Amino acid sequence: MRRAELLDALQRLRRANTGGVRAPHKPLLLLWLLGRHARLGSGAVAYTEAEEPVSRLINDFGPPVGRATAAQRAAMPFVHLERSLWSLSDAAGRELGTADVRDSGAALRGVGAIGRLRPEVERLLTEDPSAGPVAVRLLLDLHFTPTLEAAICEQAGVGLPDLDIADLDVADLGLDGPATGPGTAAAPGPVFRLVQRRVRAAGFAADVLRAFDHACAFCGYDGRLGGRPVGIEAAHIRWHSQGGPDELANAFALCSLHHALFDFGVLGVTEDRTVRISPRFRTDSPAGAAVLALHDRAVPLPHGRPVAPQAHGHLRWHDRSVFKHAGSK
Repeated sequence: MRRAELLDALQRLRRANTGGVRAPHKPLLLLWLLGRHARLGSGAVAYTEAEEPVSRLINDFGPPVGRATAAQRAAMPFVHLERSLWSLSDAAGRELGTADVRDSGAALRGVGAIGRLRPEVERLLTEDPSAGPVAVRLLLDLHFTPTLEAAICEQAGVGLPDLDIADLDVADLGLDGPATGPGTAAAPGPVFRLVQRRVRAAGFAADVLRAFDHACAFCGYDGRLGGRPVGIEAAHIRWHSQGGPDELANAFALCSLHHALFDFGVLGVTEDRTVRISPRFRTDSPAGAAVLALHDRAVPLPHGRPVAPQAHGHLRWHDRSVFKHAGSK
C-alpha cells in the first residue's frame, strides 16, 4: 500500500446517515489506532481493550447520546470500519463480516472480538514514519474543527502534526515511490485527489470581527493591543469541515475561551439567540461562575442585521451535533 492509497481510503470512509448529525466514530477509532500503533508497533486490539478509551473519545468529541448508549459507542466503528483498512475476527480467529456480529458491546465481548489494521496498512505505517502523521492530519481536517485538535490528539495518544495536506507535494504523498509489500514495486503510483477539502473564504475572519464590533458576542470582551484585537476569533456555528459556510449567518465573534467552550459543547445558542450552558458543565471557581452567568444572555446580531433564515439551520446543527445536553455523554 502507498501513502496515497491510505489517504484515499481515509477520505472515503462511509458515515452513518443520521439526519445531518455528524458521525465521527470511525475517524476517532482510527486516530486511537494510529496512536496505539505508533507506541506499540501493532494494529491488533481486542474490543475489550478499545471499548472504554474509544467510547470516551466519541462521547467527548462526538454528538451527545444518552448514558445507556455512551459506554459502548466504540462498538459501531469496531464492526463497520472499512475492510480495506481493518479486519475483525472472533477469539478463535474466524473472520467476522459486518453481518456476522451485532455492533453492540455485549455481542463483541461475547465472541471475544479482535480487530486489526490490515497488514499492508501496518507495513506502511512501520516503513514510512511520515505516513501516520499525514493520516492524522487528514482525519482532523475532514472531521473536526481546529479548536479541538490538540485535545483530541492528546486523548487519542497521537501526536498533533504540524503540517498542511494542501502543502504536501507529490513525493510527500507517496505518489512517486513504490508500494510497500512484495511484488508491487513496479506498479504505477495511484493519484491522490483530496476531494472533500473546502477552501476558506478570504477575509471571512476580518468580516466577522468587524460585524460584531471586534467584541465577543457572548461576554463583550473587546481587548486590543496597539489597535489590533487580541483574543477574539471568528467562530463557525456549523463547523467548516462539516459543510459550514464562511458567511455571517454561520458565525459569531468570540473570545478565545468562549470559542473553545462553544466548540466543545459547553455553550450553545438557542434559535431565539440566547446563550445556554450545558447542564453537564461543572466549575468551582469565580472565573467559572462567570461562564454560568452567561446563561440566557442575548446574543447580538451582526451590526443589528436581521437574522438570516439559514442561521436557524446552523444553530440546530450545533444543538444536535455539538451541544452537550442533560443526560448525555
